[in-house]
Amino acid sequence: MKYVLIIHEIENYATWKTIFDNASGIRKEAGEISYQVLKAENDINRIVHFSVWSSLEKAKAFFESPKLIKIRAEAGVISPEFIYLDQLETGIL
Repeated sequence: MKYVLIIHEIENYATWKTIFDNASGIRKEAGEISYQVLKAENDINRIVHFSVWSSLEKAKAFFESPKLIKIRAEAGVISPEFIYLDQLETGIL
């Protein structure tokens, strides 16, 4: 499996979430398979977007595209950190 972990500050969760939800179609078309949105324990505007992708190449192309850079700016994203991950192991305890 291929994963992307994005950690970022946002200006306003409600604004970000609306734009995030509206982009679900283009995310799916780009190769995103599933996602989780998490927040810092005491800060709704510190978001983690963890997603599964069909390939890291597709994920990188999507997240680095001019279209996504514009969408992030509209959503109030501040300094996103992208971490592209390959799965080594999984388990259930």
